[in-house]
Amino acid sequence: MASPVQYLPGKEPHAREHRLIFRNVDRAGYDPSIDCYLKDGGYEQLKKALTMEKSAIINEVKASGLRGRGGAGFPTGVKWGFIPPTNTKPVYLICNADESEPGTFKDRYIMHQDPHQLVEGMVISCFAVGAKLAYIYIREEFPMAAKILEKALNEAREKNFLGNNILGSGFDCEIYVHRGAGAYICGEETGLIESLEGKRPYPRIKPPYFPAALGLYMSPTIVNNVESLCHVKHIIQMGGAEYAKLGTPNNTGTRILCVSGDVQKPGYYEVEVGKITMGEVIDVLCGGLKPGRKLKAIIPGGSSAKVLRADEKFKLKDGRELGIMDIPMDFDTMAACGSMAGSGGVMIMDDSRKMSWVINNLNAFYAHESCGQCTPCREGSLWMRKISDRIVDGKASPDDVDMLETVANQIEGKTICAFGEACSWPTQSFVKKFRDELKADCKPEFTGRIVNEETLVAAAGLVA
Repeated sequence: MASPVQYLPGKEPHAREHRLIFRNVDRAGYDPSIDCYLKDGGYEQLKKALTMEKSAIINEVKASGLRGRGGAGFPTGVKWGFIPPTNTKPVYLICNADESEPGTFKDRYIMHQDPHQLVEGMVISCFAVGAKLAYIYIREEFPMAAKILEKALNEAREKNFLGNNILGSGFDCEIYVHRGAGAYICGEETGLIESLEGKRPYPRIKPPYFPAALGLYMSPTIVNNVESLCHVKHIIQMGGAEYAKLGTPNNTGTRILCVSGDVQKPGYYEVEVGKITMGEVIDVLCGGLKPGRKLKAIIPGGSSAKVLRADEKFKLKDGRELGIMDIPMDFDTMAACGSMAGSGGVMIMDDSRKMSWVINNLNAFYAHESCGQCTPCREGSLWMRKISDRIVDGKASPDDVDMLETVANQIEGKTICAFGEACSWPTQSFVKKFRDELKADCKPEFTGRIVNEETLVAAAGLVA
């Protein structure tokens, strides 16, 4: 029987955690080298997978119920099954390591402290889908992670876990690290593919450009998140049915929550999906709110998720009525409550937070990160930022709050990729749920007045 894992002092997992992907994160005496990984049973699941039929691996992933951990929550095994059965082109696999969703910081720790877990998961996945070439697309802001991964890949090649005729199986596979240039839009899979091909990261229209059919170099391509690919190794080890016992029905396995904001112990926590509520995340895992404060709002799945008010009640189709503290942290219940589990970035806001500042902060981010391909997003995201700038600066009229909502409504559903929703949903939800507070930051005397300096300059030019 293996000895229990020891963790660094002060870094021990909470008793409510179930460490699977993060088993080796903050582990005492553990380092990212392949020798350390092999001593702990590393690459044993690759050896097992190489003896299995490819279809059997895909079926195990389907049986596990694994849903993508990058934000969309789409079933991983189902995505793998979308590769056309009559395909004659090369198949590619891309690891989306462009962890750019504000409030999310889990994948970085995997790459920094346990890179071979990702490499093993990727090689197994490549074997299952028939890919001989894979890329780790990593964001520019992770320079150390890129170096660690490069070293891990070289170590794997030396041990024949990567390269030609892996472990004598006849299977060839190569993985390369590709560093991005720091663009949020490259977290969108087709924008990522465009960037990987050396072009501007303009997302493609779906259909017809679903990556599993027409992806990298117009060939079938599977794009999965770092955490998702790591789960594949554990599914092979446990078996899909056994893995599915973790979590809750249709929300299986574990996932890593990244908790930030106004709690006493922010950080990362790996829990069984749906086995812990929002209230338990705040009060049990994170030690409660800061002293003397009251909960005001929560963004439960990264910055693009719709905000939830602390005093809201949610009536579900099954008849349950939940308060915000009663919501299980799973994909389906969060969606039923009007938001999303997303990338697992949980942002807690107490009563010290001004909502006009929060939405302005988010609008500034999205205005900066829009790729500019679609007019509603390119113009609308900047317009929203300018309006919320005015609100924060005390130069807005109450009508500006309504205008802010109108602009957001004109972006949602009118763009090529989901960035339109990502930038409009926060604004829509903040205006809907904190309209009175936002209007209280405005000045009625500015109603009908031109307060935008750019407009004044333009008007002066016309007069001249």
